[in-house]
Amino acid sequence: MHRPVLGQGRRQDPIYYDHFVTGSVDYDVIVAGGGPAGSVAAIQAARLGARCLLVEKNAMLGGTTTSAGISVPGLFHAWGRQVIAGIGWELVRRAVEMAGDEMPDFADYHRAPSKLQVRVNGPLYAALLDEAVLDSGATLLLHTMPAAVRRRGGRWRVTLCGKEGLHDEFARVLVDCTGDANLVALGGYGLDCNADLQPGTLNVRLSGYDPAAVDYARLGDAYRQAVASGALAASDLAAHQDGGRTFLRQRGENAMHVTGIDASTSAGRTAAEISARKTLMRIYSFLRAQPGLERLTIESAASECGIRETRTIRGEKRITAADYVSGKLWEDAVCYSFYPIDVHRPSGAGIDLRPLAEGTLPTIPRGAMLPAGSAWLLAAGRCVAGDQEANSAYRVQASCMAMGQSAGAMAALAAASGTEPRQLPMAAIHAALREHGAIIPGDLARRLN
Repeated sequence: MHRPVLGQGRRQDPIYYDHFVTGSVDYDVIVAGGGPAGSVAAIQAARLGARCLLVEKNAMLGGTTTSAGISVPGLFHAWGRQVIAGIGWELVRRAVEMAGDEMPDFADYHRAPSKLQVRVNGPLYAALLDEAVLDSGATLLLHTMPAAVRRRGGRWRVTLCGKEGLHDEFARVLVDCTGDANLVALGGYGLDCNADLQPGTLNVRLSGYDPAAVDYARLGDAYRQAVASGALAASDLAAHQDGGRTFLRQRGENAMHVTGIDASTSAGRTAAEISARKTLMRIYSFLRAQPGLERLTIESAASECGIRETRTIRGEKRITAADYVSGKLWEDAVCYSFYPIDVHRPSGAGIDLRPLAEGTLPTIPRGAMLPAGSAWLLAAGRCVAGDQEANSAYRVQASCMAMGQSAGAMAALAAASGTEPRQLPMAAIHAALREHGAIIPGDLARRLN
């Protein structure tokens, strides 16, 4: 495929920030959010020749995989076959190889989803993302958030907030991978919010005890007494509704529910972080008082509370649970998604987990990535338009990587051709994605038997 010729990318050296980020550069693409969707979107756009800027609020790229500590991106395979590949898979595979680890046996697909997720080393993966983004020719700004966006004269003016204050950057196309649809909101486009939001999770790692030596019946009784007395909230150890058995056996990993939070604003996010640490302290104090757990310790904790749900864009199309579980092949499908319906109950009392019927392959349409009424603006990741049940499935990391690669390709093609993203020929989008290793819906059978 002929690659578009855009602004010349170049690998940046450590001193480029002093002279490069001045507002004098007219970017082709600005990507906000450097999580599973955004990092891949920026790499894809830059590899297609776009002059691309990636901005990320945290100290490292990776989002859920790194800062939130859920270093098990998945799912890339469905029913024993790979359905998501491309740049995200390239990076995950490289992280596994560098760590000397092994991939799961994807052919044995009747196991729980957690057994088919790929474990990566978080710090190593973050370093690989830095390298991949800069090697692609994209420019990277950490510790930076969008403050305002305005479209004038055929380009976007994006006001960014950095440690040095506010400054403006300009781009032809924007890609919102913030998870909370921050760019879309700043642009004044519609968002949807469910009445009851799913809880968050502060991912921790516990040690100092033998899970096999714990009296779980006694622990369950103590848990119920602690809830009755107010020492624990009912939701604290209720993610798996077994009185703390799964929490301890998983050594705390991805097993805590932090309820009653709305992390769509900085104030809401602050409340979520404080609530998450208070939840951890309640759980820690309770467990340390139990027989056999006197030496329990917190070995590590993620730097931020993992957020499952805030807002989704009001898209030109909206993915419903019926669409997802039927494996609907949208006429403008850009990638596959694969995960069970996985709604963490807003009360904190367990998980509504509904596996897909065998052979089902859900897809993500371009229309769900286009904010209604917008132009030259795309969204990717968990803020893509859909209902709560569908979103609970496609919000996972591998699906976000696939959406991010699709958005990056569309943004680069749109900037190069002067064609608004919604008007790009699907054949051109698919060709660009295939060139970079992605698996396109329709390339596999709709249902695998």
